[in-house]
Amino acid sequence: MNSTHQDQTALLIIDMMNLFDFEGGRGLATSALRCLPAIKRLRQRFDAECAPVIYVNDNFAHWQGGFHDLLAQCTLSGGPSARIAMALAPGAGHYYVLKPKHSAFLCTPLSVLLAQLHVRRLVLTGIALDSCVIATALDANMREFDLWVPNDAVGAISQTRKAKALALIRASLDVDTRGTRAVATLFPATN
Repeated sequence: MNSTHQDQTALLIIDMMNLFDFEGGRGLATSALRCLPAIKRLRQRFDAECAPVIYVNDNFAHWQGGFHDLLAQCTLSGGPSARIAMALAPGAGHYYVLKPKHSAFLCTPLSVLLAQLHVRRLVLTGIALDSCVIATALDANMREFDLWVPNDAVGAISQTRKAKALALIRASLDVDTRGTRAVATLFPATN
């Protein structure tokens, strides 16, 4: 990936590799499948521009496994987990970071990676919007990253929770939440 330009934009794909084997998992799987096409379109856009694509995923307390172990587990499990894993499997130039809790920044090397890639703008996608994505948005905001959270590339256990989280992100962080089709570039133009 191209890391020579200053102020790059990176795409974060958060927690899409998931077994959905928890309370509310079925609703979250449905939402993840809904946002999958938008995330794929964004990833293609970033790949075409040689811009960084970073998968950030819970390790589900499997401290001895890596990202590819998680990907294999999702693929073997069948159902929505396998559909998503096969559709979004990382390419050769993509990055991946495992996280122990909600925020992509908490106890991970993400800040170091973003600094080395000269990233100042983040596009946050994935699940769950009202938990891991919003925690990442708050931490990114505190680190003074510019953010875009496309409303069609994020999901939550319910539409109500998604709507409330999007409203909070817009109101509290002043983040653009227009969908991927409304913004044709890697990042919305600043006024």
